[in-house]
Amino acid sequence: MRNIVVLLLSCYGAFGLAHSQKPNVLFIVVDDLRPAIGCYGYNKVLTPNIDQLAARSIRFTQAHTQQAVCAPSRTSFLTGRRPDSTRVFAFHPYYWRDAVGNFTTLPQHFKENGYHTHSIGKIFHHGRPSNNTDDYPYSWSQLPYRPSTMDYKMKKVCPGPGGNKYMNLLCAVDVSTQPEETLPDIQNAEHAVEFLKTRATMQDSEPFFLGLGLYKPHVPFKFPKRYLDLYPLSDIDPAPNPHLPPGLPPVAWNPFTAMRVRDDIARYNISFPWGPVPDDLALKIRQHYYASTTYMDYYLGQVLSALDKYGFSNNTIITFMGDHGWSLGEHQEWSKFSLFEISTRVPMMIYVPQLTHSPTALPLFTHIDPFISRRNSVWKNGSTLKFHAGLVSDAMVELVDIFPTLADLAGLKVPPICPENPYMVDLCTEGSSLVPLLEEKVNGVGGISQFRWKNATFSQYPRPSDMPQEDSDKPYLKHIKIMGYSITTSCCRYTEWVGYNPKTFTINWHDVHARELYLHETDSLEDENLADNPNYKELVEKFSFSLKLGWRAALPNVVAVNLANMNDHAFILSLFCVMICKVLDI
Repeated sequence: MRNIVVLLLSCYGAFGLAHSQKPNVLFIVVDDLRPAIGCYGYNKVLTPNIDQLAARSIRFTQAHTQQAVCAPSRTSFLTGRRPDSTRVFAFHPYYWRDAVGNFTTLPQHFKENGYHTHSIGKIFHHGRPSNNTDDYPYSWSQLPYRPSTMDYKMKKVCPGPGGNKYMNLLCAVDVSTQPEETLPDIQNAEHAVEFLKTRATMQDSEPFFLGLGLYKPHVPFKFPKRYLDLYPLSDIDPAPNPHLPPGLPPVAWNPFTAMRVRDDIARYNISFPWGPVPDDLALKIRQHYYASTTYMDYYLGQVLSALDKYGFSNNTIITFMGDHGWSLGEHQEWSKFSLFEISTRVPMMIYVPQLTHSPTALPLFTHIDPFISRRNSVWKNGSTLKFHAGLVSDAMVELVDIFPTLADLAGLKVPPICPENPYMVDLCTEGSSLVPLLEEKVNGVGGISQFRWKNATFSQYPRPSDMPQEDSDKPYLKHIKIMGYSITTSCCRYTEWVGYNPKTFTINWHDVHARELYLHETDSLEDENLADNPNYKELVEKFSFSLKLGWRAALPNVVAVNLANMNDHAFILSLFCVMICKVLDI
């Protein structure tokens, strides 16, 4: 069967995207961004520049991270491998190249194929997981740019009672009073615009791969205070399900420890581990998350408009995604660090010139100021600007798919599927190229398209104990005793929390600590755990079996052909591939 799948993928590759010249890539990653943005139907948050990008892209509604915390998620999608293969489950253990394998990364693959690669802001997780260099020089052609004001992330720079400064969670500021009179994402945007300006003046230069990692809405919620004006506290709604689910296993709970160390949160003396966060504080946290998101959108818009200004937008692939979600009081939880869909599901979209959007006169990306737009009554009922919806896919996709997708779109070698033992192979992937989904949307009924896409996504999260404790959210590798494995399909999410040995990196599927089952058709918020309900015993057994089979069993079988771009021989070969699919019923 594996050989047949390879044949079918080869058939697709023969008719993939063709470029007269190598496209540039703008790779945008936003820290802690859940799909609470306008183009995902969340009209309370103003994100006009992201929405404009979505209108020119294919937007994925069911994209999931492999682990809902920064370092494991980023190491996973940048190497194209899942956390069980990178063995990066937290921030502290090691640099994967030294301890696990010299894996080729996404930007490194482009660099080795003639691209100038540059990192701005947070692409790799800073610190030990990326060798304290953001994986330079392996992944990047020049030194990565980290904004100098990130040095104040854990400093007392937030205004508070008595005119004193505090290390707060809620940190709306007068930028002129801040160290260096600026903020990290402002610096990121300025540097990115300058990079594009410089590249535009270079004759016959190699194509670029620019990673832009924006920090907000990651904590602390530090942003220019005027953004709070867009979100009066009286307009902020509480979480739709703000209470602890009665059937939630304690091992699944995220006690949001990192949030509690902030000075303003500590003053509330919130009970550990369950809380709850007081209602007035809960509304303020949601308000500040929304304001942080709009602040990020404003500066992202500056970078997108610079693509037009300097002549790059018609030859630059753009990807936009969050590294994981974030709980805003759902299930009484805050932050990430869990396997609830609110933590694993992310926004993800891809813009491909001439493919996801028909060629038009510039500008494609106009910078939109939410304050001016709102003042001019462009907003409707507080919702986002009314752009064309763009292409939308409801297929199950994962962040680990982004590496093979970008290689495919750029005409580079697409990494093969990793073997069962992936540690001696430098270039391979545990994801799938999303190009067949894109081509299906573009071709519509005008092309031949028959494939079975993956039917599930897979995520995981480690715990040090069955009961919540201080290090439950971010346990050291040596303290991990339990691993939660989650499978999400179009109907359900099922999780098993099982024994894990961090010395041998082995799973004990027989040592089941807890199970969770949520039926999304009747319980989209995941409030009722049905895993122990005898009426669902067979469904639990089915999902348990699928979880043990893992991601390999869910890989897609693909044929996707564009009739408009093939000769007679290619057409015959494509029909042959489709016939194979039909005969084999795959």
